Amino acid sequence: MSSGVAARRDAKKLVRSPSGLRMVPEHRAFGSPFGLEEPQWVPDKECPRCMQCDAKFDFITRKHHCRRCGKCFCDRCCSQKVPLRRMCFVDPVRQCAECALVSHREAEFYDKQLKVLLSGATFLVTFGNSEKSETVVCRLSNNQRCLILDGDNRHEIEVAHISTVQILTEGFTPGEKDTYTHTSLLGIQPTLEGSARATGMFLQYTVPGVEGVTQLRLMAGEDANASRRQAAAWLAAMHKVPWAAKLLYESRDQ
Repeated sequence: MSSGVAARRDAKKLVRSPSGLRMVPEHRAFGSPFGLEEPQWVPDKECPRCMQCDAKFDFITRKHHCRRCGKCFCDRCCSQKVPLRRMCFVDPVRQCAECALVSHREAEFYDKQLKVLLSGATFLVTFGNSEKSETVVCRLSNNQRCLILDGDNRHEIEVAHISTVQILTEGFTPGEKDTYTHTSLLGIQPTLEGSARATGMFLQYTVPGVEGVTQLRLMAGEDANASRRQAAAWLAAMHKVPWAAKLLYESRDQ
């Protein structure tokens, strides 16, 4: 990808909305797949009472809109100001208790796993049935739309085109009992049991314009050094993505 295209993909702009300042992608096509659009606020004339506790609005009991769901609440039911990264707000915004709980849960993904995935790690990658492997740095793109593999060549895999993810654990190969398989990144998150340690990842994905399914295997190096530890941390974060993606997508209606 040319530097110009990469710059357009990562470009952002500051916009002001009724809910607050937002730092959004300059081009909508390059937005995060986890992003949420701002909701339409329930019109003031349609909500004479709090939609949670039924308190009547007046000069003393003021009306507030939750920035996540757009519903009307009194101050007591909509008092929390919580970061809402999925709408790209610069500052924490007012949310009702239910929405604030969801936003707090999502924060674990953004504050922990996402940072690790964006930083990347070094792996040995094997494409298809090839016996030859090459060293690459694998990371999630800044807009979370692609897995980027930088090595002798650069490869980009769109997250939306990944059909199967297998997290490989020490001492096992794909298909055995200690391999954790997710049908797409929206699969349900299982738990790595006992002392199982992730050592690699097997992916199946489709490439636009190419017939059939493409596959690759990423394996952490054998050396017990910082690079291997970083790879293990990256795989552990990737293991969390199905849970996070499921949470994020299920909460679109909140």
